[in-house]
Amino acid sequence: MVAPKKGKNASAQSKPGRSLALILIAIVALTGGMFASGHTTPRLGIDLAGGTSITLRAVPEAGQESAINKTNMDTAVEIMNRRVNGLGVSEAEVQTQGDRNIIVNIPKGTNSKEARQQVGTTAKLYFRPVLATELSGANATGTPSASETGGASDKATDKATDKATEGDKATDGDKASGTPSDSASASATSQGRAASDALKADPSPSATSSDGASPSPSASASGDDATAKLQQQYAALDCTDKNARAKAGDGAKPGEQTVACGQNSQGQWQKYILGAAAVDGTEVDEAEAVYNTQTAAGWTVTMKFTDKGSKKFADITGKLAQNQSPQNQFAIVLDNEVVSDPYVSQALTGGNAEISGSFDQEEAQSLANMLSYGALPLTFKEDSVTTVTAALGGEQLHAGLIAGAIGLALVVLYLLFYYRGLSFIAVCSLLVSAGLTYVIMALLGPTIGFALNLPAVCGAIVAIGITADSFIVYFERVRDEIREGRTLRPAVERAWPRARRTILVSDFVSFLAAAVLFVVTVGKVQGFAFTLGLTTLLDVVVVFLFTKPLLTLMARRKFFSSGHKWSGLDPKALGAKPPLRRTRRPSRPAAGPVDPKEA
Repeated sequence: MVAPKKGKNASAQSKPGRSLALILIAIVALTGGMFASGHTTPRLGIDLAGGTSITLRAVPEAGQESAINKTNMDTAVEIMNRRVNGLGVSEAEVQTQGDRNIIVNIPKGTNSKEARQQVGTTAKLYFRPVLATELSGANATGTPSASETGGASDKATDKATDKATEGDKATDGDKASGTPSDSASASATSQGRAASDALKADPSPSATSSDGASPSPSASASGDDATAKLQQQYAALDCTDKNARAKAGDGAKPGEQTVACGQNSQGQWQKYILGAAAVDGTEVDEAEAVYNTQTAAGWTVTMKFTDKGSKKFADITGKLAQNQSPQNQFAIVLDNEVVSDPYVSQALTGGNAEISGSFDQEEAQSLANMLSYGALPLTFKEDSVTTVTAALGGEQLHAGLIAGAIGLALVVLYLLFYYRGLSFIAVCSLLVSAGLTYVIMALLGPTIGFALNLPAVCGAIVAIGITADSFIVYFERVRDEIREGRTLRPAVERAWPRARRTILVSDFVSFLAAAVLFVVTVGKVQGFAFTLGLTTLLDVVVVFLFTKPLLTLMARRKFFSSGHKWSGLDPKALGAKPPLRRTRRPSRPAAGPVDPKEA
């Protein structure tokens, strides 16, 4: 009989127990990790678990109707998508609907409340100098501080400071009176006087003319009217009133002074008079929440500006650092609300800054997310917010699972009818593949935010056919070897190299299709592609580490090796040829005297 090939491969195949032990250890470890994490079921998407659907409509600013175009809408979708993903929201969908609507679907139970707040906060992000601030009916409390990072040189700092000093000579006399009254019983008159002094000390670039000249009489008169109006708004503003907060700063342009509200670290509402915008949110290159282990600062937010933004930020912080409270403070304003108001102790000239304070991790990450993704090219209005129920998705999931169970049952029946005893190996392999898929999906939920939706379930059902196809390829190669007249054990080893190549090529094509589908599509279709790619990779693992070693072990059992008629490997039923034998040459007679008769 033809013996299997000797060498490294044959030696490895002679110990299939190692491969089976390896995959068993992997299953036990993954299952243990699943139970240890407390996530024993896959996370469900919005179509299965329900969630929130937000409709946002682009609203053009005066004279900027042309700004609502495909480019700006696509940019807004990208920024909103990064916003919700930055919060760890899994399987959130952000997509355009028509020419000026954006639909945001946020699954239930995944920071959906915070995501709604940040997605709905669609106005542009600005850095504005604080001219006056006080609590509404409470005593003032401390606010975070700002400090420079990145190792800017003292020379650069001094230069920025000197430059700031020259620009602030005209306002030095108003600094002391720029502090608003901190008393809860301050009268409207004292509030107006403090606000008036603060308005005069606005250090923002637009507060003075570019050539340093005094404004014209008409401009001064107009400015006095605007100042008086702003003083009245500030005196009347009650930030504890939700409606008042919503109207604060309405209609204010970036280059104008405005009033705004914001909460401090104690959750108390403060009201502000803010100068003209000094830095646009688009000029923040990146922001990140970092835990500072070297100092007692704890969680901090680091910012990196663009080249243009670095110059503007150095200019405004240089001016703020030269003034006394409250003008050494700037506000980060998003949608007319102050999200942070750090103090400045020196000019920040290095293009990098760090905001430190009594942040916890969630607050630091939320602020970093706003800084990173806060600047939208358009203004949006929240048209509707609806709650999506999972009833319809649950019915479809139930129907899909029934369809999957029927398909799996038909595959098993076919294997039993056609492969008989070999179907035991195929069914065991399918169970191992299904178990690994389930455990990995459950672990991917808390790890990378993967959520199972209906298309993903379809991908898992399609994978049943891909997995079964790999077993069939190998079984048919083994049966071909038996038809050639080989016994089972050498047939198993000789069939494996050819079957292995076919399986790898087939799975590679499936994985490539899944990868392309995942890259070029959006939304729920990505769930289908992800599941298809995952199950294709698991198919390779199961075939190499479970199916092949198990068949090698079964080939040593008499039921299979003897070609029992119920084994699926009966040589007679397969029409096998006579056993292959080595051909031997007849032995030559020994040399000696020749018999005369034979001659």
